[in-house]
Amino acid sequence: MQDDKRTYPPQAGDERTSLSGFLQFQRETLAMKCAGLTPEQLRRPAVPTSDLTLLGLVRHLAEVERSWFRRVLKDEVAPPHWPGPNAGEFAEFEVETADPDEAFGIWREECARSRATVEAAESLEITGSYGDEVFSLRYILTHMIEEYARHNGHADLLREGIDGATGE
Repeated sequence: MQDDKRTYPPQAGDERTSLSGFLQFQRETLAMKCAGLTPEQLRRPAVPTSDLTLLGLVRHLAEVERSWFRRVLKDEVAPPHWPGPNAGEFAEFEVETADPDEAFGIWREECARSRATVEAAESLEITGSYGDEVFSLRYILTHMIEEYARHNGHADLLREGIDGATGE
């Protein structure tokens, strides 16, 4: 990939700085994988039998940011951006007519909210819950890094299939 303008995580820093740095790096990796593509390319599935697309990943990760930081950690009422036809269903991977500008705008807004939440937190020990399960901010940051890294692996393959671009 060309024009790598990602912010690399600090090689020395406290735990919050390291976790936040790695998460931001993963966010910027996703953006880099999507850069320079047309709406049609962003909607192109990996294989004909799949609905996995770069645009779907962006929409999905916007929902993941919303869910973990707003709903779980802050206990906000934050309905899905792309609800499915039935309660509890989601439609973020349905991108046939999806607007990339809208998706990237929502994703960026959710990332900014998440960053602000982390910066304002008193410590990594603060907790939120989902049902009966309790999660620390430390857990959420670690999980988010894992979530992005896994999907960035998908993004690598999707991008290579679209235009042959490879790289981290």
